[in-house]
Amino acid sequence: MQISLPHFLVVGALLFGLGLVTVVTRRNAVGVLMGVELILNGANVNFAAFSHYVTGGLTGQIFALFVIVLAAAEAAVGLAIVLAIFQTFKTIDVRRADLMRE
Repeated sequence: MQISLPHFLVVGALLFGLGLVTVVTRRNAVGVLMGVELILNGANVNFAAFSHYVTGGLTGQIFALFVIVLAAAEAAVGLAIVLAIFQTFKTIDVRRADLMRE
């Protein structure tokens, strides 16, 4: 059995779908951040697969590398926000962060 582009697209779609379900269903802020990371990794799989099977160049891999760097920065900022929410409310439940608007 030869692994081809549709196999990678299915894996990317599964990662994206699992990340989307995680973001929607989690109340814990760390769980939401993990879902966002899954979504970004699903997109990275698709970028790398299209780059390899369609163009044959390195543009998809380079774009995926930039996405990974942005994801690391997003994780750092996200964890800082989670720590700020925890210091204020003594919980990391994202529904409680709604009170920060007041």
